[in-house]
Amino acid sequence: MNLPPKVTDRAFARLAEIAAATGEVKPLRVAVDGGGCSGFQYDIKLDEAQPDDLVLEKDGQKVLVDQVSLPFLANATIDFSEELIGARFVIENPNATSSCGCGTSFSI
Repeated sequence: MNLPPKVTDRAFARLAEIAAATGEVKPLRVAVDGGGCSGFQYDIKLDEAQPDDLVLEKDGQKVLVDQVSLPFLANATIDFSEELIGARFVIENPNATSSCGCGTSFSI
């Protein structure tokens, strides 16, 4: 059964930090595009909501997923990771059969 993606509390907290730093609350869009070294790649950016977006919301922070990307992100987890190589939003995607080292490209 395909469930919508989940967003961790850590990812929502990071969005709140970004909003506090910029003085502007903007939703985070998580999309899947063709391309990348493994066939598909994630496009993660601050964006405005569109009418057909799935909106995942907590404490006034929003994560958006468009209808085209939704099947690719079924059952996925959107998280925020802070590692030695840097801090970034990451996708844990059970649909991906392989991914590249950068973590932004995957295949199904």
